[in-house]
Amino acid sequence: MRFFFFCFLLSTSFWAQNNYPKDYFSPPLDIPMQLSGNFGELRPNHFHAGFDFKTQQKEGLKVYAAAEGYVSRIKISTFGNGKTIYITHPNGYTSVYAHLQKAVGSIQDFITKTHYKEQAFEIEMYLKPGEIPIKKGEWIAISGNTGASEGPHLHFEIRDSKTEYIINPMLFGFDSSFKDTKKPAISSLYVYPLSSTAVVNKSQRPILLNYSLQKDGTFLSDKVMANGPVGFGIIADDYDDVSFNKNGVYSVHSFLNGQHKFGYQFDTYSFDDMRYVNALIDYSKYKKTQQRVQKLFMKDKYGLAFIRTDETKGQITPTSNLDEVYRIEVADFFGNKATVTVPIQYDTTLPIVPSEPVVSKYFVKATKDNIFEKDNASVFFPAGIFYDDFVMNFDVKNKVLYLHEDTVPAHTNFTITLTDGQLPKELREKTFIARVEGEQVSYNATYRKDSVFTTKVKTLGKYKLVSDTLVPKIIMAKPIEGKWVSQEAIQLQISDTGSGIKTYNGYLNGKWVLFEYDTKTNTITHYFNNDLMLEGANELKVIVTDNVGNSTTFETRFFRSLKK
Repeated sequence: MRFFFFCFLLSTSFWAQNNYPKDYFSPPLDIPMQLSGNFGELRPNHFHAGFDFKTQQKEGLKVYAAAEGYVSRIKISTFGNGKTIYITHPNGYTSVYAHLQKAVGSIQDFITKTHYKEQAFEIEMYLKPGEIPIKKGEWIAISGNTGASEGPHLHFEIRDSKTEYIINPMLFGFDSSFKDTKKPAISSLYVYPLSSTAVVNKSQRPILLNYSLQKDGTFLSDKVMANGPVGFGIIADDYDDVSFNKNGVYSVHSFLNGQHKFGYQFDTYSFDDMRYVNALIDYSKYKKTQQRVQKLFMKDKYGLAFIRTDETKGQITPTSNLDEVYRIEVADFFGNKATVTVPIQYDTTLPIVPSEPVVSKYFVKATKDNIFEKDNASVFFPAGIFYDDFVMNFDVKNKVLYLHEDTVPAHTNFTITLTDGQLPKELREKTFIARVEGEQVSYNATYRKDSVFTTKVKTLGKYKLVSDTLVPKIIMAKPIEGKWVSQEAIQLQISDTGSGIKTYNGYLNGKWVLFEYDTKTNTITHYFNNDLMLEGANELKVIVTDNVGNSTTFETRFFRSLKK
């Protein structure tokens, strides 16, 4: 009893909200605030780090600084957050604005100069306090859809400037910009047997439970009849009054007979916590069905800092002659709460549904180094990269490494080594270790030494050596050869069917010019600058190189008038 009381005090202390300034930051858009994604939302391989503000399904809205400060960092990337601006504020926080179409004013001038100085589209800059000062409400950028964005929106974050911890913007008073009277929705409830001998409702496999709405607005589940350790998982989403789409829930807590068992709340976390989303969810189910079941237990403890649990790690072991009550509470930031109660009873009935058969002879011990070898392949798993022990399917057939399947998450990199002594020397520099999914192969950066190839990856699955001798393709949909042109930009499509594109460089009249790369459309775009143009004839050269050194050169000659 003493332990549970301590755990409860620890939990309430941990989740107590700090005194964040409520009126310091203003909204970065001048339209009503609507969220397409909220803080902590479950995403592939990470928790969502901020807000995704809707931008009326279009690009081009003005983005404003949420508070005074200075531009401390700018990152331009083809993936991730795309074009991103970081503003550090004198109160100890940093705001982040991502997926931008472009910056404006002195910020864009600085970016353009850096592009040409480094002769690269993808750049990252760290600035000093006096270089680009910013006033609160100053127009800094135009909203866009760059990077890994799946549609136009503004991604917005607030971070602790010293620790880099990401903080829920709701804690800074942004909750006043939203209306939310709706409870979160628990759409599915699962119970998991957690040992080889555990049985729940006559099954040794996870069970989907039925539950019904009660008069008081809570839900009551069917009774769970079990012996051995069990755990629970839920699929839950949150809704507000204005956004009309699913978002992530703010907090989840579970209780057994009134005592806190397991819980987490999305107030703040570090980037080190991000990948633990794969431990929190039922990763195997997610990979098979795209459903994210949030587990309310751990088999083995992992390092997600904001989880608080008792000594059982959220597991429940029913006791004979004792009826128990398990309760799950799911809440949003505004205090709207959904509750489901699960009656639990000890039962010794033999299982009708057995556990899934295990046929492999390979066993991975999560806390130890593991090395597996066969034929031309070897795999090294350092200790601690997996969250739990598991039986692994491992085989090599026709020089293809079958390394289980992507149903067990790896937290960090492991090493794959493949050898092919029959590969001609002239092909070795064009060869890499590829992950194979159906007909698709994906490039992995590969170290080569004679006939031995090595790579580091984070995903289980099929791997093999692939040689790429095909050059990239460059296509101009609307040729301009020999023509007078007046448009403001020139665009080309680039692609590579083998190792993928590594570099793309354009030269106008022999001088490097900026091409912006959009991986979603496979296009590179150059916006004409008359300072770099010649009156009359101009020559454009574009060189695209893939990851193993194959390159293609595109050349064209066009005419342009500089007279106004």
